[in-house]
Amino acid sequence: MSEQPISSDHAINLVLIDDHELIRNGLGAVIDLESDMHVVATAATVSEGIAAARENRADVVITDLQLQDGTGLDVVRTLRKERDDVGLVVLTMHSGDDQIFAAMQAGASGFVGKDAPATEVIKAARHSSVSPKAFVCAGLVGAMMRRQGAESTALTEREHEVLLLLAEGLNAAAIGQQLYLSESTTKSHIARIYQKLGAANRAQALVTAMRIGLLSIVQPPAR
Repeated sequence: MSEQPISSDHAINLVLIDDHELIRNGLGAVIDLESDMHVVATAATVSEGIAAARENRADVVITDLQLQDGTGLDVVRTLRKERDDVGLVVLTMHSGDDQIFAAMQAGASGFVGKDAPATEVIKAARHSSVSPKAFVCAGLVGAMMRRQGAESTALTEREHEVLLLLAEGLNAAAIGQQLYLSESTTKSHIARIYQKLGAANRAQALVTAMRIGLLSIVQPPAR
C-alpha cells in the first residue's frame, strides 16, 4: 500500500544534499513525481546544502551522512539550531546503531538507509514535514533493544574485579579478603554479576563473560 500525500496548501519544498550526482538526480526525479513534493535545490557539500536550505526556506532537507566537507550531522545540527519547523532526514549507506543514535541526538527527523526503497525516503520526508522533531527510523526499535541489552550487561568496576577473581577460582570469602570486602557484600556483587550476565552459576557467568569479551581466559580453580 503506497503512502498517501499529506493534505497541504502548498507543495513540500525539499533540498537534497549528496555528493553523488547520480543519487541527487535519481532521487530528485522520483520525488518530483509526487504531487505534494518539489525539489527546489540540490547540493553536494555541507556548506552548499546549508546555504540552499536557508535561501529556499526548505520545508525538508534530505542529506547524505558522508559529505566532502563534513557530515550530514553538521547540516542537521546547524539547521536545527536555526529552525524547529524544518524536516531533516539523514540518508546513508552506513546504517548502524551508532549512526542511528547520532542522527537522533543531532536533531534529525528521520533516518533512512540507502538500501531502502525510494518510498521509504518519501514517507520519511512527509513525516518530517509535519512532525520535524519526532524521530522515525525503521531500525530504531532494534537499535534500542541492542543498546539496552548492552547496558544491562555492563559491569561496574568493582563487579569486574570480582569477576576476574571468580575466574581465578576464588570463593566469596577469598574474594572478600582480596578486595577488603565483607563476605555478604562480595556475595551481593556476585549475585548482580550473575543477574547481568543471565547466569545461574559461576560456570555460566564465566562462559558468558568470555563470549562477550569481559574475560580473555579462565584460570583453573585453585587447589
